[in-house]
Amino acid sequence: MKNMKLLLSGIMLLILCQGTVLAKDSPNMTEKKVEKYSETALLDRPLMERYILDELKSLRHDQQDLERKLTIQMTDRELSVADKSMNYANVTVTYFFYIIAGVASLIALFGWHSLKEVKNNTRELADKRLNKIAQDYEKKFIELERDLKRKTRIITENNREIEIINEIHNLWLRAQSMQTPEQRVEVYDDILKIRPGDLEALTYKADAVMEMKEYHWAMSLCNRVLELDGTNGPALYQRACAYARLGAEEQAIDDLILAIAQSPSLKELLSEEMDFESLHGNQRFDDLIFSSSVTDEK
Repeated sequence: MKNMKLLLSGIMLLILCQGTVLAKDSPNMTEKKVEKYSETALLDRPLMERYILDELKSLRHDQQDLERKLTIQMTDRELSVADKSMNYANVTVTYFFYIIAGVASLIALFGWHSLKEVKNNTRELADKRLNKIAQDYEKKFIELERDLKRKTRIITENNREIEIINEIHNLWLRAQSMQTPEQRVEVYDDILKIRPGDLEALTYKADAVMEMKEYHWAMSLCNRVLELDGTNGPALYQRACAYARLGAEEQAIDDLILAIAQSPSLKELLSEEMDFESLHGNQRFDDLIFSSSVTDEK
């Protein structure tokens, strides 16, 4: 636009200068010979001047049309931007009111008519949740406490049992070191005081009583063991010894057969047992000894 204006100004100055030159030369025109139109200068021809003036006019009109079109386009764009801004603001406000209406509907639906009620309901929900969590943890703590007490009781019982086992073990070692059966009987009684009904202690006590020649007492002890465990091999063997000392040979052999069936290692004691001296010569007893010797040879 600025270059176009400069061009137009230059052309106008050129025309004015040409007019001035023509005015200065006009007095001398009469004196000079009249030139032909085709021989005159290009800018001195009247039609050329008219053409230049028409072109300048056309350029001015084109410039005005261009300015008008640019103004219209700028105006349309400004109106479009303004329209979009208004539309965006309208949509935003509409959505905002929709959200407010939705929240108000939710509040009306759930019965929360005020912020205070919302606060109270939230606090109640939080209190209920906290109470539930506290109750759950309280139950877990109670169960944990019960389990801890139970395990503590088991540990205490195990410790007590270990102490009893150690005490009984010391008494067994003490019984082995005793020289007389009376002393061993006292130790076995101490074991039975700690653990009444100990079958092994009763059986060993019966053996000590047999050494004291208290055969009926020994038989009574063996019967106590066999009432609780009818397949106890050592108790059957001790009772067979008592029967043999009391002269009940057949009953003694019957107990020996049962004892050997439960504890085959007892066969090795038959030939050397002093309590079975009265049974030697009995066919059944001899067969037991013979079968034990055959087994040893194999």
